[in-house]
Amino acid sequence: MAKNKSELGLILRPIIFITIVILAVGLIGYFTLGHDSETIQGQVEVSQYRVSGKVPGRIDALYVQEGQTVHAGDTLVRLDAPEVWAKLDQARSAEEAAQALSDKARRGTRQEQIQSALELWKKSQAGVTIAEKTFTRIKHLYDEGVVPAQRLDEATAQRDAAIATEKAAAAQYQMALNGAQREDKAAAQAQVARAQGAVSEVESYLQETVLTAPADGEVSEIFPKLGELVGQGSPIMNVSMLDDLWITFNVREDLLCDLSMGAVVTGFVPALNNKEFSMKVYYLKDLGTYATWKATKSTGQYDLKTFEVKARPEVPVEGLRPGMTVVLRR
Repeated sequence: MAKNKSELGLILRPIIFITIVILAVGLIGYFTLGHDSETIQGQVEVSQYRVSGKVPGRIDALYVQEGQTVHAGDTLVRLDAPEVWAKLDQARSAEEAAQALSDKARRGTRQEQIQSALELWKKSQAGVTIAEKTFTRIKHLYDEGVVPAQRLDEATAQRDAAIATEKAAAAQYQMALNGAQREDKAAAQAQVARAQGAVSEVESYLQETVLTAPADGEVSEIFPKLGELVGQGSPIMNVSMLDDLWITFNVREDLLCDLSMGAVVTGFVPALNNKEFSMKVYYLKDLGTYATWKATKSTGQYDLKTFEVKARPEVPVEGLRPGMTVVLRR
């Protein structure tokens, strides 16, 4: 009998031990997996501006390095653009030509041209005098019946032609005295203004070969190397404005109860030895149907969407850098 009890005890002991282990594991799973705390983490982001040029060229000089702090107005890069210099020479030559034409129109006709027109007028006057005398003689002979009517008609035509030639020469002389018309002067001056505008345009392009920083910041990336060609509008470097930092969280909507607009929350930064700081929510927007979502049940009830939440530190946090992880205290 004692032997049977001993054997029964040997059998029950493993069963009881296994039962206790199963119950322990179940309790642990219930209290841990069934009541897990949600961790909300985000990433530090920063405002950036991209430095690029309006003209294509070759990187002639880089005056900054990645990680260097720059201030507004600092020279960042210089481009070599020989084509722009050539266009400037062309534009200036066109301006000089237009200015010469304008000066000519403003000064009027040269004295030599005026004298030439005067001599032609005097010559035509002499021609009129001879034609008048010839006509008078032929008319007198015609009246006496010495010459036929044909000869009188020829003399009359020569006289009329001489008078017309004299009038044309007089008009040419007067035009030489008056010089260029007001419209011609205005047109010449407009050509000068147009050429000057072309010069100003090319000079503005030349200014774009030396790029400066529009605002304070830190050079985060430099894309081309010294001597490389860059196209028009191609990015040359990114500058981060570290004074404008914020933290972006992607939060499931059932966890938004403490993240309403204007709410002040506390977070810590693992990279800064879990340093805590407070931040204020200023942006809240759903990410749309393409974002991560979670079904509460396989059937029925509702689905949970993801919202993008942005918050700014209430006071500057020393050492906080773009890309660092921030975890919310719940």
